[in-house]
Amino acid sequence: MNERIRLLAEQAGFVLWQDESWNPGDVIDWSCRYDDEFKKFAELIVRETLNEMGKFGDDQSNNPTWYKSMEAVEKHFGVER
Repeated sequence: MNERIRLLAEQAGFVLWQDESWNPGDVIDWSCRYDDEFKKFAELIVRETLNEMGKFGDDQSNNPTWYKSMEAVEKHFGVER
């Protein structure tokens, strides 16, 4: 699993396996319900994506489509930066 994705999963509240010898091979312990954590995880991914897109905003200062695209993603997912 990508390290950044693993960190976002941990931040969202997923229980992660460490280096236990009896680890089943997955990073996330899927033995419990993660309804709230999954929502938080998705929100974190969208927010981080928007933040990465925002880093290019200065280069796009004369491109209204750029900002409309970011606003459309925020609105679609109900997430603000």
